[in-house]
Amino acid sequence: MDDQNKNLILATILSFLVILGWFVAGPMIFPQWFPTETTQEATAPDAAGQPAATPPAAGEPAAGAATLETAPLPEAPRLTIDTPKLAGSISMLGGRIDDLSLKTYRETLEANSPNVRLLSPVGQAFPYYAVFGWTPGKGLTAADLPDAKSQWTVASGSTLAPGAPVTLTWTNGKGLTFTRTIAVDEDFMFTVTDAVENTSTAEARLAPYGIIARHGLPKLQNIYVVHEGIIRRTDGKYEETDYKDVTKYDPVEAEGAPAEIAEGTTDGWIGITDHYWMTTLIPEQGKPYKAVTKYVPGADIYQTEVRQPVLAVAPGAKAEVTTRLYAGAKEWATIRDYQDKAGIAGFVDSIDWGWFYFLTKPIFSVLHWLHGIIGNMGLAIIALTFVLKVLVLPLAYKSYVSMARMKELQPELEALKERAGEDKQKLQKEMMQLYKEKKVNPAAGCLPVLIQIPIFFSLYKVIFVTIELRQAPFFGWLKDLSMPDPSSLYNLFGFLPWDAPMAGTLTHTIFIGVLPILLGVSMWLQQKLNPAPADPVQQQIFAWMPWVFMFMLGSFASGLVLYWITNNTITFMQQYAIMSSHGHRPDLFGNIRKTFRKKPAPVAVPKPEKVRKK
Repeated sequence: MDDQNKNLILATILSFLVILGWFVAGPMIFPQWFPTETTQEATAPDAAGQPAATPPAAGEPAAGAATLETAPLPEAPRLTIDTPKLAGSISMLGGRIDDLSLKTYRETLEANSPNVRLLSPVGQAFPYYAVFGWTPGKGLTAADLPDAKSQWTVASGSTLAPGAPVTLTWTNGKGLTFTRTIAVDEDFMFTVTDAVENTSTAEARLAPYGIIARHGLPKLQNIYVVHEGIIRRTDGKYEETDYKDVTKYDPVEAEGAPAEIAEGTTDGWIGITDHYWMTTLIPEQGKPYKAVTKYVPGADIYQTEVRQPVLAVAPGAKAEVTTRLYAGAKEWATIRDYQDKAGIAGFVDSIDWGWFYFLTKPIFSVLHWLHGIIGNMGLAIIALTFVLKVLVLPLAYKSYVSMARMKELQPELEALKERAGEDKQKLQKEMMQLYKEKKVNPAAGCLPVLIQIPIFFSLYKVIFVTIELRQAPFFGWLKDLSMPDPSSLYNLFGFLPWDAPMAGTLTHTIFIGVLPILLGVSMWLQQKLNPAPADPVQQQIFAWMPWVFMFMLGSFASGLVLYWITNNTITFMQQYAIMSSHGHRPDLFGNIRKTFRKKPAPVAVPKPEKVRKK
């Protein structure tokens, strides 16, 4: 077996191992794509339960934790929530916000798809809700204060809407009257104002709190690229905690459950985030508070809490505290406005920008701006690619020039190989001497790749994490740029009368769609402009790489593949123009023409007869 065949077999084996490794390790690194997206599972956990009561601030007697309920809660009157973006209701049992759907988001692209359900009451699948209340200080007991099971009455309002708040009341019959006013804006922000009026003859000491409780967990992405779990900002420090890590907290003595307590004085917020949605409690900024992350064993309840300091309400006096609740989609523009205009410091960090936040944030800002101008997210991605290529062109220009010179040196390099023969050391020495004389840097060709790697991963993060890409259409069959290309060779891109394989399956990865094929072609064309490696084995491996990546990237979001195709096309045009300007006009299809060109049959020439000398 000759060396060429050996190298070809080696390259084939290596390429196969790369693809096999991708199929095995890919799901652990990159997301699995599902045809539908839901926020709740089909079955509920066995325990209904209530959040445990919170203890008062330091210096006050501890209140006993409420007993977790295992039976369904009784039916209670409800108030309707109706805003341009939200629909749901408020339960009078505890005055809890526990029924919320997002009007502007559907679970799938199907015409009859239901709206995304964010919050659910106890008794339904995986309860998820927000409750507010008070814990007792000196002289009061838990029975003197409203909690998650107290029956409130409506004082004013029948439907919660922007500009139309509702007011609830509850009295303990001992001189304390509690009033809860709930307002909502046109987006996703609730403002809850809890007030207490003391008509008794003794001072009342009590502490307000807000809780977000989640019973069990829905289907999670379970990948590193997006955070799902607890998010918190405390005095300028942003932190993320996975669900599994919450259960590992050390039990706090006063809690009797895994919990973590952080104290804030200047700014902060705490909540629970999903891929595209979140619920977050925001205390009054500039005032002291405690942010608590807790897990209730047995009932499988994850909680985030905001605890306010103890209030001392004198006889005949009134006190109140305000807490905001963000419950909705993680829209960048909406969250940014709350940060810049409503004074919620660092609120835009609730979107998972990742380690490359210094790139993902500006990249998305430009993409959002381009989308506002163009009106099509696919075209905005193409325009963003042009912007990025212009920014990195000064850095890439020298590498393109160097690659053009490397192409020019190919005949001389081939001559060096023939002279050196099997002496590899001599060949390397003469090659380095040639590079030095011609002032060529063979490593300069790696610069464009090094530049593209952080940009690629940052854009990958942006496309997968930001809700603005969710269900964003391009043209034709590409109706969701956050999902893989739905077309497939399996049914000849829709020409055969059967459905394409489901995204995320092995069959879908093998029978790739239109965009992955265009990606492979664009990578192959770009590779033709680069100087070939000196090692024949490397040449064979590099020859396979466009087609390997075609399958590897075929399961990525179509928006990312669209970016990569555009990037390759622009790079090809830039490099072709620069190499041509330096006198080296690449012959892209020369090898193909040589391969398929029919060679004339050799003409037999008779050998001359030898003449015998006399």
